Amino acid sequence: MEPQPGVSTTFPPGTRRGLDACASARGTFAVLALDHRQNLRRELHPDFPALTTYDEMVGFKRAVVRALAPIATGTLLDPEVGAAQTIADGSLPGRSGLLVAVEATGFEGPSEARASRILPGWSVEKAKRMGASAVKLLVYYHPQAANADAQERLVASVAAEAVRLDIPLFIEPLGYEPATGGKLVGAARRRCVIETARRLTAIGGTVLKAEFPYDAGTTDEDAWADACRELDAASAVPWVVLSGGVDDATFERQVAVACRAGASGTVVGRSVWSPAATMEATARDAWLAGEGRARLEAIVRLVNELGTPWHARPNSLQAAAAPAEGWYREY
Repeated sequence: MEPQPGVSTTFPPGTRRGLDACASARGTFAVLALDHRQNLRRELHPDFPALTTYDEMVGFKRAVVRALAPIATGTLLDPEVGAAQTIADGSLPGRSGLLVAVEATGFEGPSEARASRILPGWSVEKAKRMGASAVKLLVYYHPQAANADAQERLVASVAAEAVRLDIPLFIEPLGYEPATGGKLVGAARRRCVIETARRLTAIGGTVLKAEFPYDAGTTDEDAWADACRELDAASAVPWVVLSGGVDDATFERQVAVACRAGASGTVVGRSVWSPAATMEATARDAWLAGEGRARLEAIVRLVNELGTPWHARPNSLQAAAAPAEGWYREY
């Protein structure tokens, strides 16, 4: 079969297959994010997160996945309370692209030098063995943080393992203020998001899952667009935006701006499903089937119309020659 016009043939087959499984037919991403753990405890019991049980978390994830995974281009889950559990009971459709997180939730060390780590007992290899289409690494990072070099080594290590196993890796950097450990806002957030994209995508990974380069307090869409164009130029790989818990209307505007600037779509979580978290089961399921579905369908349409297909800008760090006769001998 001849390659489709404009479609890269330079990705290794496992990586190519994994990206295709998580994307639309056009090559854009509208991935449902549900890899939350500590954040989900707070969503389910805002006043008393410690009361949240394992069974409640699994039950909620199964409900959301049943309702929304068929709409999304892929689903991002965690290994602790999501991925295997939704596979085991059939909540996750067999044809759905599955992204699995490899990091432990939260961070170690002081808030001004946050250290990410792989979930103990888990690995890229185990994620691939369970049938993951792709893996995701969340890494707390600021270019000026005292431990920036160590975080970069973590990215390099996980990226090398993903290359060895021929599976796509989504890198998700989360920034913070390195002097105080507080939130980044305004121009400081923009500088961090863009420089982080420049540094980390030069190290490895297949897709960058980026924070929107301005916080929700900055509402100037011209500034948004300028920052997103700068982010697009800084990233060596296809990129998508995460929702970060902003309201659905704001997030739709952010996605539209990002996609017009070159983004390949989004990985969206709480902006779609958060209101259902505090509902009782019957009301929750009805809301997910109605409003939740409508929110995700709007994102899917938007991304498919405006997003840049991932294969329009292949990751040169994982480029490989097109398969030739006998390719499998060295695979």
